[in-house]
Amino acid sequence: MSLSSYLMRAAYWITSLSLLAISAVQPGLAEPSLREKVLEQMRASRPADLVVLETRERGGTSLLGIFAIQVDSSDPDLRGYKLWRESPENLIIPTESVRCSRNEPMRVTRDQTAIYLNRLNPGGSITSANREHHLVWWAACEPKHAGEDPSLLTEKAKALGFSTLQKESQEILQLPMQ
Repeated sequence: MSLSSYLMRAAYWITSLSLLAISAVQPGLAEPSLREKVLEQMRASRPADLVVLETRERGGTSLLGIFAIQVDSSDPDLRGYKLWRESPENLIIPTESVRCSRNEPMRVTRDQTAIYLNRLNPGGSITSANREHHLVWWAACEPKHAGEDPSLLTEKAKALGFSTLQKESQEILQLPMQ
């Protein structure tokens, strides 16, 4: 190996290690502009079938939408879908499901540690704690009411055969630690 190629490799490694050290000490130094570009590209390429369920102003516009709703081939009461959770600082697209059954309406969500079974009462009382569950359930099960205020759908729920008196609850199934 010649002295010049040895010096070039040494310079390359020193530069690489320096950049690595800077990124470890200042992880946000170059990241925000790249992250902003990616988020902007994602926002610009929203799915064609996206239905906006709710927008809020919280230090910028946050949006909740639903798309890719599919009826389960083996159970017509089950729907799979994707949510579009857009905020000024992030975009999250989870895949979830709902049960549209008259006997046990439910939204199933999950995170890294658990699966959440949210039993719902369509047409019942809407609070800040259950509003999103009902927005999503109505959009997936009765798409013509997607984005409507669920607190105004009591009569529609009764017409569909819901008692509007079911007890809401949440069951949490812990996932095994990995």
